[in-house]
Amino acid sequence: MSLTIPSPAAATTLSPEPRTYQVRTFGCQMNVHDSERMAGLLEDAGYVPADGEIADVVVFNTCAVRENADNKLYGNLGQLRQVKEANPGMQIAVGGCLAQKDRETIVKKAPWVDAVFGTHNVGALPALLSRARHNNEAQLEILESLDVFPSTLPTKRDSVYSGWVSISVGCNNTCTFCIVPSLRGKEKDRRPGEILAEIQALVDDGAVEVTLLGQNVNSYGVEFGDRQAFSKLLRACGEIQGLERVRFTSPHPAAFTDDVIDAMAETPNVMPQLHMPLQSGSDKVLKDMRRSYRSSKFLGILDKVRERIPNAAITTDIIVGFPGETEEDFQATLDVVEQSRFASAFTFQYSKRPGTPAAELPEQLPKAVVQERFERLTALQDRIAAEENANQLGREVEILVTAQSGRKAGETHRLSGRSTDQRLVHFSVPAGGETPRPGDFVTVTITEAAAFHLVADPAGVQDYHLRRSRAGDAWDRSQADSCGVPSPGSAARKAGVSLGMPSLPVRRD
Repeated sequence: MSLTIPSPAAATTLSPEPRTYQVRTFGCQMNVHDSERMAGLLEDAGYVPADGEIADVVVFNTCAVRENADNKLYGNLGQLRQVKEANPGMQIAVGGCLAQKDRETIVKKAPWVDAVFGTHNVGALPALLSRARHNNEAQLEILESLDVFPSTLPTKRDSVYSGWVSISVGCNNTCTFCIVPSLRGKEKDRRPGEILAEIQALVDDGAVEVTLLGQNVNSYGVEFGDRQAFSKLLRACGEIQGLERVRFTSPHPAAFTDDVIDAMAETPNVMPQLHMPLQSGSDKVLKDMRRSYRSSKFLGILDKVRERIPNAAITTDIIVGFPGETEEDFQATLDVVEQSRFASAFTFQYSKRPGTPAAELPEQLPKAVVQERFERLTALQDRIAAEENANQLGREVEILVTAQSGRKAGETHRLSGRSTDQRLVHFSVPAGGETPRPGDFVTVTITEAAAFHLVADPAGVQDYHLRRSRAGDAWDRSQADSCGVPSPGSAARKAGVSLGMPSLPVRRD
């Protein structure tokens, strides 16, 4: 479908210089993974990452889960309108979940957009941009089912030491608050051999960590009839030489089985970290959400995980203010959070999303009530996180050094990394100690603890151990390839995708 762009500024002549691009990502880990594919497709088509200057092509990879997703997109598009008018030949594309949902609405509200594509046809991006440039018309292409599995597309990875690997797309659950199944479709599983081949390719390229992705990873295998496929996949990851850390997100409590816990406990490179979405501690609210488990089952899973993996850090998702949630229901959530002792949590205020069953439920709660409950929940979780982090004091941890540093890195001169349980650790290099590169490993002892991070300041080189890795070597190569100067511990690099390495923030307001 084509829609004429009224502005003559879209007319352009081809430049002999390579066109530059930037991908701006909103939403979940699956969106981050898709953005790496978009960047790979653009580079395969001859585009190069924008290096600070205004990009010739700006791609928005959108999320539709939150109520403010629309405002965020149109606000960004509005800001770019004048930029585009001042830069003839610039193109703007919108993809992802909001594009799949809003379709023609995007071009009607923002007629300066050149291409709109959905979650099922990421691979069409370069062709749509080319057609829009040639025809001077906005290109709108939304497919109702998956065209090509995203992981078969070219990839521009955001990190040389850590990568995302999609094992499935779509979801077969019918949670009343969630719009994802209608935008990404029913679950489609990749064959294990394809997944393991992609992981091996990442490892061969220098990666030491992978995160397995799916809307519901522990239902993996339903399409080809193997209920233990996910635990088998975890064990198979343990056989890959050079793969040091394996993580996954997100499982569903209703389908979480003991064989997965056993595989986690018995596979050395599967990390002692689990993201287990709670959503609510109230059995009534869970029923209204169609979550198909109850709080006792959820807590039972956590007990089993901690019995087999005593040092496991467990994180979660929680929604506050679901329609009909009473003060008693909310107290039940607080009680489960207190018992669960989460290391961190994504906490959300319920967002009414058109097209979801929950949007039609009676007893939608006033904003003031939801806000007050949200603040009580986050205060409780912040206290628990601080207490759990305090338990890490004096513990020796191995950290995978990342390219990202803390906000106060300039003042503290500390570098940053993630422990095996995914806790964020800021650490200093003692006098006489060798500075690590992103992708290297350091072993240090935790000396300070806060709610959202840990600190390790070794007293001397005897308390600091550096293990240089293949991933650090890959980092050096990537800096050389991008005309950068390898600088140990430096986070400076060229990037076309505005996203980060696999991580779980403490909360999102």
